[in-house]
Amino acid sequence: MRNLKLILEYDGTNYHGFQSQATVGLPTIQGELERVLQRWTGEAITVIGASRTDAGVHARGQVVNFHTSWPIPVDKVPLALNSGGLPPDIVIKQAEEVEPAFHAQFWAKNKTYRYTIYNSRIPSAFWHRYSWYVPVLLDSQAMAEAARLLLGTHDFAAFRAAGATSKTTIRTINQVAVAQDGPLLTITINGNGFLYNMVRIIAGTLVEIGKGKLDPEVITQIIASRDRNQAGPTAPPQGLCLLES
Repeated sequence: MRNLKLILEYDGTNYHGFQSQATVGLPTIQGELERVLQRWTGEAITVIGASRTDAGVHARGQVVNFHTSWPIPVDKVPLALNSGGLPPDIVIKQAEEVEPAFHAQFWAKNKTYRYTIYNSRIPSAFWHRYSWYVPVLLDSQAMAEAARLLLGTHDFAAFRAAGATSKTTIRTINQVAVAQDGPLLTITINGNGFLYNMVRIIAGTLVEIGKGKLDPEVITQIIASRDRNQAGPTAPPQGLCLLES
């Protein structure tokens, strides 16, 4: 039995997240992958993803793996899947054969997300699927100052949405950067793992700081409080993209 690792990108607009929801019939990234792989292999395939992105969230570097007896040369896998059944908003970028023990979720050491905000008085017809439109001028320097306070290992319970099942709320943020290029303002964050909606809550909190509603230093108080009510709103999903997992 082979263990194949794939790196894929997808536009999450039309999907109810990565994780399969076959029992309720909703389209998901995992469901589409398994459907096409089963057609090619004739086997019941279970795809394992490094990150369970939410409905409407995109990815440029999602890692998955699956076990199969499919004899296809590994370098032919992307061409076969991309041209043989996958919808155009899901693309296989790379494929490789890995050791039997490899597990995309459990072997992921760090993940990088980017949240994009379209900050202009006039909205964009092209960016509305991939950014959060904020018409109020944001102070990106204040947002960057606040973001730096997230660095390190902390209890991020205040940045976790209700309904999460993680055993611990302690996470480590290795890098965080706020950058602006014209109307596009991005928050790029790398860490050893993220809680449910954590990046979107961070983005929503930083936007409140950018609007001047909160001081940058409040990040430290929010972390210490471990209270979700102290943080800002959850930013909408379309601005979030998994860059690397």
